[in-house]
Amino acid sequence: MFDTLKAMLGRIGADYADVRHEVKKETVVGFNGKELTRVTTNSTDGFVMRALYKGGFSSVAFTRPEDAPKAAAALMENTRLLARTIKVPASLAKVAAAREYFRPEMSEDPSAVSLEEKIELARAYNAIPLKNPKVVSTNLAYTETSRDKHFVSTEGAEIREELVTVSFSGMATAKEGALTQSINFMIGGSDGFSTLRNREPLFNERTELLDRLLTAKPVTGGAYNVLLDHELGGVFTHEAFGHFSEGDIVENMPDLRKKMHLGAQLGSPAVSIVDDPTLPHQLGFYKYDDEGVPARRVELMRDGVLRGRLHSRRTAAAFGEPPTGHCVAEDYRFAPMVRMGTIMILPDPAMNLDRLLARLGDGLYLCGSKGGQTSGENFTFGAAYGFEVKGGKIAGMVRDINIMGNLFSTLKNIAAVGGDVHLSERGGCGKGQTNIRSCHGGPQVLINNAVVGGR
Repeated sequence: MFDTLKAMLGRIGADYADVRHEVKKETVVGFNGKELTRVTTNSTDGFVMRALYKGGFSSVAFTRPEDAPKAAAALMENTRLLARTIKVPASLAKVAAAREYFRPEMSEDPSAVSLEEKIELARAYNAIPLKNPKVVSTNLAYTETSRDKHFVSTEGAEIREELVTVSFSGMATAKEGALTQSINFMIGGSDGFSTLRNREPLFNERTELLDRLLTAKPVTGGAYNVLLDHELGGVFTHEAFGHFSEGDIVENMPDLRKKMHLGAQLGSPAVSIVDDPTLPHQLGFYKYDDEGVPARRVELMRDGVLRGRLHSRRTAAAFGEPPTGHCVAEDYRFAPMVRMGTIMILPDPAMNLDRLLARLGDGLYLCGSKGGQTSGENFTFGAAYGFEVKGGKIAGMVRDINIMGNLFSTLKNIAAVGGDVHLSERGGCGKGQTNIRSCHGGPQVLINNAVVGGR
C-alpha cells in the first residue's frame, strides 16, 4: 500500500502533500426490546489527499485508486484557487517524519470472537433490564469498529496504525402510570473484547437506578452548590471548556481568543486540565494523529491558569505554538480536524467522596449525562439523576435535572475536585464529524452557586 500511496504523491505538484488510505470495518448487533433487529457487517475503504501550495491548503477524498489522477488534478486546482484568494496564507508547523507500523495491544482481539458469540452476549445484556416489569422498551446495540490506516507525506512519513473500538450501549425506558423515565447503558473501549465480558453487575445497577427514578421527585429549580459525578464532570470539561481549547475553533473568534490567551487566570486554583491521547488501554488512545504527528499529553490548564491548546499542524503554525498530535478524521471520507483525545480535570489525591460531601454540606449530587448544548460561553447539560445532600449526607433521589451556566464563571466557582478518576468507556463528539474515540471523564467536581432547573 505504501508504494501505491507514494505513486499518488508523485502526481501532486505542491509545496507539501500527504495521502491517507483507510480500511474501515464495522459490525453492529442491535436489539429493540426482545427482538434482534439488526446484524450488519461491512467493510469500506478510501483515500484522502491534501496539498499545500503557496499558502493554499486543500483536500480531496475518493474511493477508487484509478481515480487518483483526477483527484490530484482537482486537488491542485482547488489549492491554486485558494492560494490566489486566501487572505491569510496557510503554513504547517514542522514535525519529524515518522516511519512506523503500530497496532495497540488488546486483551482480546474482537476479530477472533465469532459473530454468534457477540449476538449472544448482546442478547444476555439486553435481557437484564427487560426482567423488570416496569421496563417497556430497550434499544441496545453492540458496535465494533476497526480502522486500518496508511499515511505517507512528501516529507517522508510512512505510518500504518490500526485502531479497534468496541461498545455495547443504548437506552432502556420504564413506565409507571403516566410517568416515563429512561437511562443509558455504556460499556466498551479500545482494550479489546474482554472489556465487554462479565459486566452483568453494571446492567443490574443501572436497571435498579431506572426503577428508582420512577419514584424520585422532580428537582426544584434554583441556585445550588452541586457535586458533579465523574461522568457529568467529564461532559462539562469536554463540552464547555474542551472545544474552546481547539485551535481551529478559537482562531476565528477574536474576543474569545483575546480572553483565552496563554497565561490567563480562567479558573479557580483547584482546576488543572489535561488532554492525553497517550494513556494506554483507554478509549481515547492513539499513537499518531491523521497528519502523522505523534500524539502527546497537553497541559491545558494548571491551577486555573491557561497553559496550552490543542492543534493541527496548520493551527499550530497560525498560533506560533507547537503541534500536539490532535488532528483526527472520522474516517476515509474526511480530512482531519482538531479533536480532543482524552480530556479530564486532574484529581486532588487529598479528597474523597465523603470529604467532598462534607464540604458541599447542603446541595445536590448530580450524576450521569443526558446530553446538552453550548452557545458561546454558555452551556446547558442534563443530568441523568441526582440526590439531595443534607448536612453532608446523601438523601432523597431527584430527577428531571438541568444544570446551566457560563463557562468562565463556573470555572472560577469550582471549589474542589475528587481524588479518583473514571474515564468514559464509550466516547463520542459530533464537532463537524463524529469521533467515536473522543474520551472524557475525570474526578468528581464541586461547584458553588450553580443554576439548576427542572423539566
